Amino acid sequence: MAATDSTAGRSGPGAGFSPGAILAFVCMGQFMVFTDVSIVNLALPSIQAGLGMSDVSLNYIVTAYATVLGGFLLLGGRLADRYGRRRVLQIGFTVFALASLTSGLADSGTTLIVSRAFQGGGAAMITPAALAILTNTFPEGPERNKALGLWGSLSGIASILGVIVGGVFSDTIGWSWIFWINVPIGLGAALLAVKVLPESRAEERGRFDTWGAATLTAALLLLIFTLGESTHVGWGSARTIGSLVGVAVLLALFLTIESKVSSPMMPLRIFRLKTMRTANLSAVLTFGTFSALFFFASLFMQNVYGYSPLKAGFAYVPLAVSVAVGAGIASGMIAKVAAKPLVMVGLTVTVAGLLLMWNAPAGGSYPTSLLPAFVLLGLGCGIVFVTLQVAAFVGVSDEEAGLGAGLINTSQEAGGALGLAVIATIAYSGFATKLADAGGKADLVARAHASANHTAFLSAAALGVLALLVVAFLMPKGAQSMSSVAQSGNTAGAEDADLAAAAVGK
Repeated sequence: MAATDSTAGRSGPGAGFSPGAILAFVCMGQFMVFTDVSIVNLALPSIQAGLGMSDVSLNYIVTAYATVLGGFLLLGGRLADRYGRRRVLQIGFTVFALASLTSGLADSGTTLIVSRAFQGGGAAMITPAALAILTNTFPEGPERNKALGLWGSLSGIASILGVIVGGVFSDTIGWSWIFWINVPIGLGAALLAVKVLPESRAEERGRFDTWGAATLTAALLLLIFTLGESTHVGWGSARTIGSLVGVAVLLALFLTIESKVSSPMMPLRIFRLKTMRTANLSAVLTFGTFSALFFFASLFMQNVYGYSPLKAGFAYVPLAVSVAVGAGIASGMIAKVAAKPLVMVGLTVTVAGLLLMWNAPAGGSYPTSLLPAFVLLGLGCGIVFVTLQVAAFVGVSDEEAGLGAGLINTSQEAGGALGLAVIATIAYSGFATKLADAGGKADLVARAHASANHTAFLSAAALGVLALLVVAFLMPKGAQSMSSVAQSGNTAGAEDADLAAAAVGK
């Protein structure tokens, strides 16, 4: 079932709208969102000094954005499908810009944390709406693969450039500018959207599933917040266990609601698409790996190698370049090679890079100890980013493009939170004792940090291997295109169609 748009009752842009301009516009929005996921990391010490925040409250500057972003992504996608993707995108840009303004003007930690939460809310509307517009513009096959390749590569590059920009701004013009730079971009994009983007929405809308939306959003918010907090309060604490039980209850209630309503928030039939299902599970594991990598690599460079925020930021440049190269390789290959072997190659290269990080000595140098690892990690990340993004939309109809976009992005956010929480718990086991034994001696303190970081890199490599096994055993041999099946009204089971269809792009 195709989505309708403002100029034609079919999938794709209407008259007067350029596919190239649409692609550039939505990729710009995604670039802004992903930059802000990581831009505060190297600016945190400056923010802490400027606002007098405690170490505990400082964490919420990062988690407030990530929690609300991850929790509202699926809702944002469904709102876009129902009320219009361009409209929801415009609202998201406006909310994001205004929240960026108040973030830069914040005179207290509380104001900044609340503003960051609103930023996450705006981003949760921008990302699924923009991705749904992209998939609605380009039909399944080589054109969509190239578009999603660019989208995926920019997402990876933006995450790394965010760290670089945060370090540069905090050391030069001040941390407020990491937020203020978004204000003219966001407001300008909200106004320009009418000229660049056609409106589109799901053809069959029905009644809005209010209770389903409420229970799922509450479950995702609680889950991502709990995973982030578990690094501080512990997995065995009553608070963590109670929260996870609450998540399970909310999810059970959500599934019950979805099985009974006529127009569900998340039609459960979508999980019959085997390639899409495996791509989302793989995204949970791989983004857990990537999240831990970027977090601990930043700490390793500053706490062990003694880099300043500015130097640590620029140290990521080769990694960003490698992500672009890896994404380019994947974009060119996915029209010829099935997604499964591409993801497996990307994960293998990523694991190799993590093992190099695990082996990096505390007294090593950047050219010999970090640069080779960063090159491999960038190549692996770029290949995986792009390929999973394409595989996540195999067989997803235009009508449910927003849902598909919300699912893959939620998998990424939840996976990032889960991976970091688990790996941080493992890495920091016994860390306090080692610091106490160091007695404040700089070399022993650095050695304690190095030990924790090495454990984190090895744990991330193990998570990457787990993701590799999931892809090897669960993903179909060809990351299949089901567009012909969907359009012909074939009534065969989605999983059988998945196995019988040709590889993506063929």
